[in-house]
Amino acid sequence: MTAPLASGARMTMTDPTASEYVIETVALSKRYGHKLALDRLDLRIPRGRIHAIVGANGAGKSTLFRILLGFLSPDAGQARILGRDSRRLSPEDRGRIGFVNEEHTLPAWMTMSAVIAMQRSHYPRWSQAAFDEVIGHYHVLPEQKIRELSRGERAGFNLALALAQRPELLVLDEPTLGLDVVAKRAFLESLLYGNAADDCTVIYCSHQMEEIERVADNLIILERGQLKHMSAPEEFCARVTHWVADIPFRGPEPGTVPGLLQAQRLDGLHHYLVLDQDEDFAEFLRAHGARSAQCMQVSLDRAINGFLAKDHAAPARS
Repeated sequence: MTAPLASGARMTMTDPTASEYVIETVALSKRYGHKLALDRLDLRIPRGRIHAIVGANGAGKSTLFRILLGFLSPDAGQARILGRDSRRLSPEDRGRIGFVNEEHTLPAWMTMSAVIAMQRSHYPRWSQAAFDEVIGHYHVLPEQKIRELSRGERAGFNLALALAQRPELLVLDEPTLGLDVVAKRAFLESLLYGNAADDCTVIYCSHQMEEIERVADNLIILERGQLKHMSAPEEFCARVTHWVADIPFRGPEPGTVPGLLQAQRLDGLHHYLVLDQDEDFAEFLRAHGARSAQCMQVSLDRAINGFLAKDHAAPARS
């Protein structure tokens, strides 16, 4: 599924009983004083797979999640989660949604077994098998108190609790923030290779591009509260290329370079990160004095950072 970089088409909300989307927003807006956190956001995320939402700080991701989960009301527009108006979620609706954030907040004085018993009583679809499958990636004991767990173990415990609910939608908001390499690997493996996650749609928000590249089936880029791009990660990477040109003088003015995201000169060579350019770009460089021009593929991290840096440098809408 691919969306244009800046969609001007206005969507209409679908019938919730027939929706194929886990998340739908139409002209969703939220302002904090003079700051516009969400700017008439139109977003549709289909059921199934792992969808990664990325964006620079202040792109609107946290505000979007708070509205979708019913913790915050929008100033304008509509938001639905699992076909339900996010402002009118019932306890049954919330039981269909799992949520893990970066804080991994749990009652420190309770034992793991007590927390499990409490969760089992709240979720009628509880699956002990799903819990056991995920927690098996961690060396923890039921009698341990939450305060005795490392940050990585708390992250794994939270994920196990969320998946044991058997949710239709699992929202992961920076779940590996602050974890060491070993803990991150354990978390990702328990998410990717556990059968418990197969039956739910996952929304994964992270600044760690190596995680996004590993887990995501669909990449969603937000900037200044708007949808800027949606596609498979490999499709997005294919659109961004890095060209190295040997130009013996200044080279073309940045404003004339088609699809330019970033430009710099290193060791006498001109480096251009560009969007949606093919071999015609080599001809453009040669026409501006390049003695040679080489195209290289880029990593997802480089592609996203270049794309966001270009958009972030653009003047803000009033």
